[in-house]
Amino acid sequence: MKSFIAAVRFITVLPVGRAGTYDPRGMIPYFPVVGLLLGGIISVFDRLMTGFWSQPVVSLLDVILLVCLTGALHLDGLGDTADGLYGNRPREKALEIMKDSRIGVMGLIAIVCGLAVKWAGISEIGEHRHLLLIIIPAYARGGMVFAIRFLDYVRPKDGIGRDLFDEPLRVSDFCGIIIPVGLSIIVGWNAVILNVAFIILTAALIGFYKKRIGGVTGDMLGATTEILESFLFLIVSVGGV
Repeated sequence: MKSFIAAVRFITVLPVGRAGTYDPRGMIPYFPVVGLLLGGIISVFDRLMTGFWSQPVVSLLDVILLVCLTGALHLDGLGDTADGLYGNRPREKALEIMKDSRIGVMGLIAIVCGLAVKWAGISEIGEHRHLLLIIIPAYARGGMVFAIRFLDYVRPKDGIGRDLFDEPLRVSDFCGIIIPVGLSIIVGWNAVILNVAFIILTAALIGFYKKRIGGVTGDMLGATTEILESFLFLIVSVGGV
């Protein structure tokens, strides 16, 4: 349980286990499982709130709760990544901007747009709504595992994600993503849309990061989660899942 608790404490604000629990290599396989935990909380909350407000309002509350549960960690990464990678800045300049704790115009725009896309997607989900609220956060955090596996960490000495790259991942480290993939079968043939979208989006982000600066940072891992989560919600709503 130590690795799972470390993963929960690392990417959420949930008060689980003892403070200081940290297992960088062991917690990586549990990122999708933590996504399932977050999704489960959101799904229960969504079901309870539906008795009081309309679906668009409840969807907005879902987004806000998800931000609170994660401590806006991934949103911070999205903002920093947008500030650093926007434009044709040299690699070192982009890394320097991403390291700055201040947020720029592009970062603010990226965060607002990301939250808007997520809200729009959740608002339009009808059938299998509560299942999708559970599994898509798991897919989104599973994207980080693939980025860690296929990209190098580009900060030479420091950074929030440095320890995650010390040892190469094994095939068994991807077992966590099997759970949401298996659960997606419940939505029938529309599961194909979800899984193909996940593969394409993840591959596109990894390819972009590699081409742009030759690897990834902790901020970019957070951006990966936010981008996948927002667009997967949007895609499944268009697909009529």
